[in-house]
Formats: sequence, structure tokens, C-alpha cells
Amino acid sequence: MNDAYVLTDSEVVLSRARAGDAAALERVYRAYETPVYNLARRICRTVEDAEDVLQETFYEVCRSIGQYRGDGSLWGWVRSIAASKALMRLRRNKYRDTDELDEEFHRPTMKVDGGLRMDLEAALERLPETSRAVVWLHDVEGYTHEEIAGMMGKTVSFSKSQLARAHTRLRRWLGEEEARA
Repeated sequence: MNDAYVLTDSEVVLSRARAGDAAALERVYRAYETPVYNLARRICRTVEDAEDVLQETFYEVCRSIGQYRGDGSLWGWVRSIAASKALMRLRRNKYRDTDELDEEFHRPTMKVDGGLRMDLEAALERLPETSRAVVWLHDVEGYTHEEIAGMMGKTVSFSKSQLARAHTRLRRWLGEEEARA
């Protein structure tokens, strides 16, 4: 995401936001609410959790924007807060019973070229929460294994093994669906 594109006068907005200007903070929120929600939704299983992560992220952004040094892009800083909040939500929900959620995520397969094929979204939903988070952060968001390990409080090898196992499962699941077609 290009901050200059989203916030055409980003230096002015950022300066005003750091000073606590509510209109500037709202501009930052409006610029990034959709990508933050999408990131949270990919890591968290429920809409409710993603909405909570969105709220927690922007509470933290508003609280800490004065500490943002501008070393990287504003979106990169907001994204790292969102990823951290989503991972904390996963840890908090770790012991929550997810049986009731299983039905919500069993989507029908899609017809493609006359055959049945599971879509990638449904396959991703079948992954355990930690594996899905690692796949999303690494493959889509572009985080390194070192960054993921740091965010999760795990080792680099943990991140790499989660990604490798998840890729194996996804290939198997998607391959099974293709074989049935």
C-alpha cells in the first residue's frame, strides 16, 4: 500500500495526528481500516474477532502515533500492530471451543472447467489457526520467518515448519478435490 496514494498529504496528516487532531486520526483510520480488517479476518476465524482486532489496532495507533518514528511506511507500522493484535487474539482464543465454528467454514466446492474444485479460501479455513496465520503473514503479507517468529514468540524453525506443513496440507486438500473432479 502506498501511503502517498492513500494519504496524499501524509506528512501534514501525520503531523496533525501526532498532535492528537481527531480529524487527522480519522483520516488515518479511514485510509487503513479495510486492509487492517482484511488482515485480521485472514488470521482470525470469526468476523467478531476481526472486528475486535480492527478496534484494538486503531486504539493502539491513536495511543502510540506520537511514538511512530517514520523509519518505514505508516502502513507498515499499522500493519505490524494489526498482525500483533491478531496473533494475540489467537493466543487468547486458543482454548475456546471451535466446534460451533466448523459448520460456518465448510463452504461448497466450486465448479471450474466442468469439475469440482475446493477454493483456496475453504482450504485455508481448514488449517489450524497458527498455521493459517503463518501462511497468511508469510505468503501474502510478505513477513520473513524471523519477523513471524518474533511476533509469535517462537523460533524461526517453528515458523518455517508451520509453513511447510501448511503448504503440504493445502496441496493435498486441493489435489484431493481435483482428483474427485
